[in-house]
Amino acid sequence: MDSSQLLKIVQIVVAVLLVILVLLQVRGQGGGLFGAADGSFRTRRGIERLMFQGTIFLVVAFLIVSILNARYS
Repeated sequence: MDSSQLLKIVQIVVAVLLVILVLLQVRGQGGGLFGAADGSFRTRRGIERLMFQGTIFLVVAFLIVSILNARYS
């Protein structure tokens, strides 16, 4: 298995994890496609904050892996 194949596999895994985290956040907020209707601001706590930070990490990882994949393909 060469590095190009490994990068493609990592990119697919990161993409799937990113989709799962985003879908879990939407379901956890109780809103539909456009979010909740109430205009109140609230802070993220506990698992919600962890999922938010994980989403940011996965987006950055996906971008880096995508750039590397494009460069070495």
